[in-house]
Amino acid sequence: MEAISHAGTVLGVLATDGVVLAAEKKVTGKLLDLSASKEGGYGGSGEKIFLLNSNVIGGVAGLTADANSLVNYARSAAQEHLLNYNEDIPVELLAQRLCDLKQGYTQYGGLRPFGVSLLYAGYDPHYQFQLYHSDPSGNYSGWKATCIGANNGTAQSLLKQEYKDDITVEDAIGLVMRTMSKTMDSTTLGSEKLEFATLTLDPVTKEPKAKIYRPSEVDVLLKKFDLAKKDEDAEMKTA
Repeated sequence: MEAISHAGTVLGVLATDGVVLAAEKKVTGKLLDLSASKEGGYGGSGEKIFLLNSNVIGGVAGLTADANSLVNYARSAAQEHLLNYNEDIPVELLAQRLCDLKQGYTQYGGLRPFGVSLLYAGYDPHYQFQLYHSDPSGNYSGWKATCIGANNGTAQSLLKQEYKDDITVEDAIGLVMRTMSKTMDSTTLGSEKLEFATLTLDPVTKEPKAKIYRPSEVDVLLKKFDLAKKDEDAEMKTA
């Protein structure tokens, strides 16, 4: 739990027509090679937000190595379900599968629990868009808006004040961006510190469409909501 409370913030908001996830990246630096994430691996940068299945995106806070193991397990479980039933795995069932594994690791000697919490943003035809949170003990719960990682208390209170039941994805993106700008440890908000993803329905096929934003697209979003502070900092230095 200590690793989770110090991990980068991950925030999820459920809207009427989609789900929005955003995450703060802690591993940053001038010498870090970010070429792979810039060109845009569809599965995310490999630190905070992952594509678990075509209808589920996961956000992780805690030990990244443990998260990688759970993400691989979730992807296998989703593909197994698709093979057996010829349909995408329901979001709650995927959360249950992962929580069963996590709970097993709290039960036996010689094992330690996974030091990671997850947010699952997903869609299935029965319950439409859903947002779930699971912790290392194997508990999981459904949320309209929630936050895990550092400063989650501040983020939760901001979300309580501003969240509305009829919120659209467009408004949810704005809410998530504003909340992240107030809760992140760093003073500047830029694509090197922020990961972003949305899950919506394709207007033509009516199938769930997961989009994990590339750094350039995150910068465009930040400019749209007047949160790109880096340019201002550069102007102050040159002044």
